[in-house]
Amino acid sequence: MKQFLFFALIMSQLFAQYMDKPKQTTSMERKYTIEKIQMGDVGPVRIVQLYADGFEKLSLKEKIFTYYLCQAAIAARDIAIDQRHHSALEVRDLIEAVYTHPQEIEKKVYDQIALYTKLFWVNNSQYDNITSRKFVMPCSFEEFSSAVKSAVKNGAQISLRAGESLDQKLARLKPFMFDAKFESVQTNKTPGEDMIAASANNLYDGTTFAEVDAWAKAGHEKNGLNSKVVKENGQLTEKVYRAGNKHLGGTVAPGMYAEDLQSAILYLAKAKEYAGNPQQAQNLDKLIKFYQTGDLNDWREYNIGWVKETESKIDMIHGFIEVYLDARGAKGQYESVIDFANPELTELFQKVGSNAQYFEDRMPWAEQYKKKDVKPLKYTVINVVVETGDAGPVSAIGINLPNEQDVREQYGSKSVTLYNIVDAYDKTGGKDILKEFAYDQKEIEMAEKYGSLADNMHTALHEVLGHASGKVSPNLKTEPQAALPGYYSTLEEARADLVAMWHIWDQKLVEAGLVPNTADVVKAMYDKEVRNAGMVQLQRVPKGHSQLEEDHMKNRQLIVHWLWKNADCIERLQKEGKTYFRVTSYEKMRVGVGKLLTEIQRIKSEGDLPAIKALVDAYGLKIDTALRDEVLARMEKLDRAVYTGFVMPKLEPVNDAQGAITDVNVTYPLDLAKQMLEYSAFVKAEKEKARKVLK
Repeated sequence: MKQFLFFALIMSQLFAQYMDKPKQTTSMERKYTIEKIQMGDVGPVRIVQLYADGFEKLSLKEKIFTYYLCQAAIAARDIAIDQRHHSALEVRDLIEAVYTHPQEIEKKVYDQIALYTKLFWVNNSQYDNITSRKFVMPCSFEEFSSAVKSAVKNGAQISLRAGESLDQKLARLKPFMFDAKFESVQTNKTPGEDMIAASANNLYDGTTFAEVDAWAKAGHEKNGLNSKVVKENGQLTEKVYRAGNKHLGGTVAPGMYAEDLQSAILYLAKAKEYAGNPQQAQNLDKLIKFYQTGDLNDWREYNIGWVKETESKIDMIHGFIEVYLDARGAKGQYESVIDFANPELTELFQKVGSNAQYFEDRMPWAEQYKKKDVKPLKYTVINVVVETGDAGPVSAIGINLPNEQDVREQYGSKSVTLYNIVDAYDKTGGKDILKEFAYDQKEIEMAEKYGSLADNMHTALHEVLGHASGKVSPNLKTEPQAALPGYYSTLEEARADLVAMWHIWDQKLVEAGLVPNTADVVKAMYDKEVRNAGMVQLQRVPKGHSQLEEDHMKNRQLIVHWLWKNADCIERLQKEGKTYFRVTSYEKMRVGVGKLLTEIQRIKSEGDLPAIKALVDAYGLKIDTALRDEVLARMEKLDRAVYTGFVMPKLEPVNDAQGAITDVNVTYPLDLAKQMLEYSAFVKAEKEKARKVLK
């Protein structure tokens, strides 16, 4: 599971409280914000360059290992784009063709197409990350068609279906690009609507939730995580993502996106030769096997080995992982994160994971849902080198994996904080939102003094303890995700947030040297939760929309609105014509956090769908539209960004005369378009190589 930064006010001077030495500065001022883009209700989106400080200090072996892992991550990125919408890749090819061939296109029209293209790149589709709603091309269909034809005239290559003309292709794709009401919601979790038929994502085809649910409960779904469910000749069938192994003399035929997965396999095999230790090399073999067979038993074996391997400085997340895109909470979207550890900060924050059993014993929920004999949980502070697929360009700030409940309970999990991602947020986010939405100067001063520390502890406790804690009831005969369709992701994020809010009071954190005191850090954390969930996050809901779609946003509103209505600890009030939310009793709020967390854990452990549906629908779904309008009006004068898209570092090998890699340099493109176009060209070339291997 992921922890996303859905706040406009973000961490300042990350981890500076813990460092004895002063913060390092560079002689040359770096450029972080590249541009801000907005199109109608989408945005503003801040485009930021990500820096991978410390990469140059890695050994040559570690650099080469990282380089090949990054190539594997990029090679399979198209899978995630295709999962978001069945025509997303075709749309991308069209708009990239226009973007790269601007000759003879009217500047106003070209600029409109370029804006749409950049938002597509950031969101990996024509659907907004936050609202799940489709955004449409700002120029007319006729203007776009003319631009495409000009691009073709100037040398752009556009693939066509057999017997299809360019005009027919444009007409076929028109509703996906120009009609906001056609397939309008990428993932639809609105109560009362069909979560599959009403969702535009490409995880299912020609079927309904009721059909899939009955089919899965009858035991027909064998590849729940890494397949697409399609109705063919009146029957549901699974289309599995796999490369196959027949080209190696095996019996498994290629499946969906075989070329893309084979491309990734080729680079994973190269990376294996430079793995940090034998365990890591074996894990890569297991991942390769999974990509060949698509067998979830192979995926489980890989996850077990991945959790056990804790020694290498270089690590990765690679596979079909997060299920936010699927309203059922079953289908994993492809993603990859390649990173290296920050040993100094890791050692400091590992103190949370080392005391996992202590914190598990002190959870407020019933004893039957508490784990026993909890192994120390691995916590790592990392610097990201590349994030692709579901992981980027929009990035989480914290991740806890694997998601499989049985692997967590038996073998543990890994948690990471993405140091350079958070640092980039820090250097590009304005502080004016705090001053606008904090109730008084005392709240502002508390946030300025302890806000960064509270944020860091929230992420650590959320990821290390939150997602890794608790166990399911033996009466639950399926995974909680399957038992709680449409609501699991919201529940799980709420559970992890509540764990952080519960344990931030514990004096163990003071004893470990992680916080100077709990009282002030509690106030900073609780104030921000209330301020952001009550008001600030409403800036991400455009006018015309009356409910939340994104699971992290729903979880935060659920928590704060439940506490407001049931725990006598929060008040909503007016001052000088403006609305504010503030905490009236931190002690009562903690009691309320414990009560809600106890119920949330019970719901997960027992798979109680009616209970979580009632909670989310009552407190986490609908918004106060008048308050949203007020928030948007107050935001107009502020330096805000609804979310951030990152331009990743670029690794470039240095070869000797014989072709051997003698070094790997890291460079920074400072250009979203340049990077996205390079990725597209790379994937296309690698697919062709893989196609020859698979023949």
